[in-house]
Amino acid sequence: MAMVTALVNERSVVIFSKNSCCMCHTIKTLISSFGANPTVYELDEHPKGHQIEKELKGLGCKPSVPAVFIGQELIGGANEIMTLHLKGQLVPLLLRANAIWV
Repeated sequence: MAMVTALVNERSVVIFSKNSCCMCHTIKTLISSFGANPTVYELDEHPKGHQIEKELKGLGCKPSVPAVFIGQELIGGANEIMTLHLKGQLVPLLLRANAIWV
């Protein structure tokens, strides 16, 4: 878990993704549409992508991508992000993490 922890440390929004994943694209687009500038790690391009993917699975991410961290906290994957959005809770979460400003 050390590698994932190091990658999300001190960043307001981090998304672990794969270029071939359509839901990853959807989640990146959604979060960016609010004005957030997430740090995105494409695991299929990252030299240690396989190791990162194993750590994400160890944290309970199933499937491993997309995996979204907001305010250094694992929020979850596409289902969790879409649920927060539909409940009107995603924007307040991004605001608290200083990922966006109003």
